[in-house]
Amino acid sequence: EVSKRLSYQSTNVNTPLGNTTVQQLADQVVVGSIMRAGLPMHQGVLDVFDHAQSCFISAFRKYISADSFNIDLQYVATPNLDGKVLLLNDPMLATGSSLALTYEALKKFGTPKHTHLMSIIAAQPGVDYIAQAIKDNNITLWIAAVDPDLNAHKYIVPGLGDAGDLAFGEKL
Repeated sequence: EVSKRLSYQSTNVNTPLGNTTVQQLADQVVVGSIMRAGLPMHQGVLDVFDHAQSCFISAFRKYISADSFNIDLQYVATPNLDGKVLLLNDPMLATGSSLALTYEALKKFGTPKHTHLMSIIAAQPGVDYIAQAIKDNNITLWIAAVDPDLNAHKYIVPGLGDAGDLAFGEKL
């Protein structure tokens, strides 16, 4: 669905059997993922946008108590983002805090032409938070399913569980 919103240009291609015109992306795409949960999603997006550059962000919940946490952003590795299309992946959009913090951190690396924030499952409070926290006009939020609420630990209900734990095994 995201690919339908991107810009394309006609390009002539010479094959062994003749010439043809194909549509190629007009913009450089950067696929950004919040580690570790975003890594499986990152590879899936790269399978579609195989000429994209990559960006990685380490953002995680640092618990203060059983029910209270801050988002700890420790690492950003990205190419310059000026004029590029950024596809920023966070598979589970619970509170929206890590996605908003990551977006703000990436602003130091240039201004994308457009940013697509992509999640698989979100909680409505997280969607509402993103709508309030990110006011830029060049943002589109893509979500496959929106669940109604968060539990006391700020996990999506009914949700799917911790995407990083499900993909790579529980944290010690």
